[in-house]
Amino acid sequence: MTGRAKGARRPAILCDRAQALRYDRLASMTRKGTRTGGTRARIAAAAARIMAEDGIDDFSLAKRKAARQIGAPESQSLLANDEIEAELRAYRALYQAVEHPLRIAELRRVALGAMQALDAFSPYLTGAVLAGTAGPYAEIELQLFPESAKDVELFLMNRNVSYTTREARRFSGDRSHPVSVLSLAWEGAPMRLSVFDPRAERLALKTSQAGRVQQRAGASEVAALLDKNATA
Repeated sequence: MTGRAKGARRPAILCDRAQALRYDRLASMTRKGTRTGGTRARIAAAAARIMAEDGIDDFSLAKRKAARQIGAPESQSLLANDEIEAELRAYRALYQAVEHPLRIAELRRVALGAMQALDAFSPYLTGAVLAGTAGPYAEIELQLFPESAKDVELFLMNRNVSYTTREARRFSGDRSHPVSVLSLAWEGAPMRLSVFDPRAERLALKTSQAGRVQQRAGASEVAALLDKNATA
C-alpha cells in the first residue's frame, strides 16, 4: 500500500489550490445582499483569483472568464474594476504576501531606470505597476510627452532597442486624443510607452471615454515609493 508518509508536506500546488478554494468560499460566505449582489461578489472573487494566479492584467477579460467559470450570464460581469481591484489586493495579501511586494518593487525599480533614461520626454509611470496590482507578466506602462514622437523612436534606435508600434486613442472628458504606443523590453521586462502630444500632459487621461482617469507618477514619486517600501 502506498501513500503519503506521516508528517510529509503536501505538494505546494495542492496547498495553493486548497487555499484558493477556501478563499472563494470565504469571500462568498462573508458577503450579504441580494442574489444578484452575491453573484457579483462571486464574480469579483473569481476574477481576482484568475488575475493573481494566471497573470492576467486585463480586468474585462478576467471578469468574463470569472462569469463563465461560475456559470453566470456574461451580462452580470459588468462590475466596476474597483471591485475587482479590492478583491485582488485582499487575495494577494493573503496568499502572495511575500513574493508580490518583491515583484512590484523590482518592476518599479526597472521603471524608474527607464524614466531616468527617458527624462527628456517627461515620463510618468501609470497602470498596474504604479497601482501595485501588477501580475507576473504585466507590462510597465509609461506615458511620455515629447516635442516629437519621432524623438522617442530615434532614442530607442540609437540604443539598439527593438520595438513595435501601433496607434491608439486616449480620452479627456469627451475629447479623443491620438497616441503612439511603442512596445519593447527594458532590462528584460515588457514595457509599453504611450507617446502623447506635449499639450496633453496637463490633461486627466483615460483609456476609454467612460473609464476612470489614469493615475500617474513622476520619477521622484516612484523613487519615493521604492524608498518607502525599502524602509517598511
